[in-house]
Amino acid sequence: MNVNIQFKKGVLELCVLVLIHRQDRYGYELAQAVSKHIEVAEGALYPLLRRLVNEGYCTTYLQESSEGPPRKYYRLSDTGREYMTALSAEWNAFVRSVTNLMEEGNQDE
Repeated sequence: MNVNIQFKKGVLELCVLVLIHRQDRYGYELAQAVSKHIEVAEGALYPLLRRLVNEGYCTTYLQESSEGPPRKYYRLSDTGREYMTALSAEWNAFVRSVTNLMEEGNQDE
C-alpha cells in the first residue's frame, strides 16, 4: 500500500471544501486546482463531490458555458462552511501534533 495515497485520500475532502469556499467551482476546475498542490486522479474527485452534496455540505447549480454544455458548479452550504471550519481545526491540530512528535524524536538523537 502506498502511504502517500492514503495521505491524499485523507486530506482531499478538506482541500475540496476550502477551494469551493473560496469560489464556486465545477468538477474539472476543482481537479485542476487540487492538482496544482497534490497529484490526484480526476476520477477520485467526483464520488467525493457526490457525497458532499448528498450529505448537505454542498449544493449544485448549472451555468451556461461558452465552451460546450452547461457546467455543474458546486457551492458550500452553511452546513458545509461549518463542517469545513471544524475539519480545518482538526487538521491543524493533527499537523501540530505530528510535527511536535517528529521534533521530539529528532531531539532524542
